[in-house]
Amino acid sequence: MPKDEIDQRYLEKPYYLVPAGEKVGEEAFAVIRDAMKDKGRVALAHIVMAHREHIISIEPMDKGMLATTLRYPYELREAKPYFSGIKAQRLPRETVKLAEHILDTKAGRFDPGKFKDEYENALKALVRRKAKGKTIEVPEERPEPSNVINLMDALRQSVEGAEGRKTTAKSKGRSRKATARHTRKAATRHRKAA
Repeated sequence: MPKDEIDQRYLEKPYYLVPAGEKVGEEAFAVIRDAMKDKGRVALAHIVMAHREHIISIEPMDKGMLATTLRYPYELREAKPYFSGIKAQRLPRETVKLAEHILDTKAGRFDPGKFKDEYENALKALVRRKAKGKTIEVPEERPEPSNVINLMDALRQSVEGAEGRKTTAKSKGRSRKATARHTRKAATRHRKAA
């Protein structure tokens, strides 16, 4: 089956598949892997792991294959009840264009090495402090931030912040009014370009 037919919500845990080590087995493995790669296909199979039957998808990956366990339909919640309360919005084109501009300026590459489990790291540090006999201080409670924001103001502030970091010391003296005027002109240019 084509890979894009599998809804990503069904994907669970990945495992690497390699041939058992026999020359005949390796050759058959490579033939199937390459044929699947050429056709852009994945295979589905049943497997028993940890006393439970799983459905897995198998796809070519580098010199081996990647097997990913899939969730059963009963393990997946339907999205509709969660999204039904969201009202349809008529958004001003300027707002969407401003958001697109921010997305373009913040674009980057996926680098999983940058992700750290901050909670686990803080917990380990706390345990180390406790093991050394140091006292643990309870942090002060911070007030909950308000969720009420003006979207256009927030988008403009984001654009101003990004532009502010790029400006030279000379342009830092510009007044807030001039920056707002610049932002409106930039949004108008984006509208004209589209």
